[in-house]
Amino acid sequence: MSKPIKIGPVTVGGQAPLAVIAGPCVIESDAQAEEIAAGLKALAARLEIGLIFKASFDKANRSSLSSFRGPGLVQGLKILAGIREKYGLPVISDIHEPSQVPAAAEALDALQIPAFLARQTDLLVAAARSGRPVNVKKGQFMAPEDMGQAVAKMEVQPNFAGLCLCERGTSFGYHNLVVDMRSLPLMASLGWPVIFDATHSVQLPTAGHRCSGGDRRFIPTLARAAVAVGLDGLFLETHPDPDRARCDAANQWPLNQLEKLLADLLAIHRLRPAGEGA
Repeated sequence: MSKPIKIGPVTVGGQAPLAVIAGPCVIESDAQAEEIAAGLKALAARLEIGLIFKASFDKANRSSLSSFRGPGLVQGLKILAGIREKYGLPVISDIHEPSQVPAAAEALDALQIPAFLARQTDLLVAAARSGRPVNVKKGQFMAPEDMGQAVAKMEVQPNFAGLCLCERGTSFGYHNLVVDMRSLPLMASLGWPVIFDATHSVQLPTAGHRCSGGDRRFIPTLARAAVAVGLDGLFLETHPDPDRARCDAANQWPLNQLEKLLADLLAIHRLRPAGEGA
C-alpha cells in the first residue's frame, strides 16, 4: 500500500478513494479556466470524488516556436490561485526550472514535473524542498523502475512533503506511445501513490509535424485497464471544445463527457477488493 499524501484537502494513496487530477492542458484565458473549474467542482460533488484542478501556466516543451504557451508564470499563477480561492479546488501546475519553484509553491497546492524533465536533478531537488507534494511524470524514455532514482533524489530533501509517480506512456518508435500496464505495480512498489495519465498516453508526439497528434478514442480503453490493474488516481486533461484547444487538441477529453467516463471508471474501481492496490 502506498504512503498517503495530501494535496490540499484531497488525500491521494493509502486507503483513500480514487483521486482525480483534471483540467485543461494550458490556461487559454481566465474566463475559460473558471468555466472548466466550475464544471469540475460540480462534477466532483455529484460523484463524491477528490478532485485537483490542473492547468499549465506555461507549456515550455511545445513542438514549434510559434505554438501557444500560456499566460506565463506571474499571470498564470494568479489565475490558478484565484481558482483555488473561488472554487475551493486544490490546484497543480507544471514547473520547468528551479527558479519557478518559490512562486509556484506559494500559489499552488502541488507541483508537477513534466515527463521530459523527470531526470533533471536540480528541478527534482528544488521541488522536493518546496514543502509541496510533487507529481512526477515518468519520462517517455524511462523504465518504471528507473523512477526509483527520482524518488531517491527527492525523499532525502528537507521539507519533503511526499510525491506521486505518474505513468503517461512510453515511446514506441517514432510518433507513438504505448502503455505497459506492468509499470503501475512496478512504480507502486516504490512506496508512493501511482497516477495514470489517460490523456497524454494516447498522444502521438509531433505526429502533426509542427504539433503533437493523438487519438482520444482510446482514452476510455486505457483508463479502464489502468483502474482495473489498480492505482491511486487518474489524470485527465479536459476542455469544453477539444478540437479548438490551443494545446494537445487531439488528446483532451470533452468536458461534457467527463462525468460519464469517471462514473464508469469509479464503478470498476469499486469492484477491487478492499485495500488492494497496484
